[in-house]
Amino acid sequence: MASESGDGNCNAWAARYPSGVLSPYKFNRRSVQSSDVSLKITHCGVCYAVIWTRNKHNNSKYPLFPGHEIAGVVTEVGSDVKGFKVGDHVGVRTYVNSCQDCENCNNSLENHCPQSGGYSTHIVVHERYCFKIPDGYPLAKAAPLLCAGITVYTPMVQHNMGVIGLGGLGHMAVKFGKAFCLKVTVFSTSESKEMKPSTSLEQIIFDHPFDPYLSLLKVGGVMALVSFPSEIKIHPASLNLEKHKSFRFNLNCFLRAWTLSGSIVGGTKDIQEMVNFCAANKIYPEIEIIKMDYINEALMRLLIEMLNTTL
Repeated sequence: MASESGDGNCNAWAARYPSGVLSPYKFNRRSVQSSDVSLKITHCGVCYAVIWTRNKHNNSKYPLFPGHEIAGVVTEVGSDVKGFKVGDHVGVRTYVNSCQDCENCNNSLENHCPQSGGYSTHIVVHERYCFKIPDGYPLAKAAPLLCAGITVYTPMVQHNMGVIGLGGLGHMAVKFGKAFCLKVTVFSTSESKEMKPSTSLEQIIFDHPFDPYLSLLKVGGVMALVSFPSEIKIHPASLNLEKHKSFRFNLNCFLRAWTLSGSIVGGTKDIQEMVNFCAANKIYPEIEIIKMDYINEALMRLLIEMLNTTL
């Protein structure tokens, strides 16, 4: 194991440089304030760490402490905390602060607040950004709900649904779709997965290039972008017009009124609702549990898989 660096009350793993290699690092967590919850972290998802640690968005600051799908056990609460107690199973997701006073915050849409690392032993957060994990729900499986789960849960509605890409996001979209009693079709870019054709879909949840799939939407259908593609190319007219080979040039389209939307995780109300829904309906993400000292190998596996899917 690499030697530790830094000084403080929290043991963590950090990237020091854009190479993305993680190693043990100590830093200070703040003391528990009156509205704070402190938890011992038992599990944290690997999600997207390979991007942040390697500065792929050109905004990483080092040392960088990745990890935003956090699950653990409450060890201390502030004097004003009413919703949590020591011993509760809880989760913490991407954001741990917001202004708490803007229109979005007042509507439980804190993820859209304009002022808005889990690879460590503990974390201290305001109780507003802490979510109760129901008794009996495995903490290891709860962690991915706080990013992959809520990312697809938020834009989903009661319609026939297509899922493009059966990965971390896609497999959760399928599980939610079936729990909602929807007709779900999966489109895969992997030769190892069977591709099932479908037509007249009302909504597509996807995490791959989507140009070939836009024409599958019904009139008024919605395509929700729930990932981070490097580039999107689409002609504005194609959201309203669909070419059809049986028409002449001046009459070669149908009016479609499609919508292309984005979704970035969810607000605090939606996250707790989603966690409760998963517990009530026994919805569990498919996971692989690794030890912390295997993290660099795990990130390399993810990087290789990402490269393979873009070739």
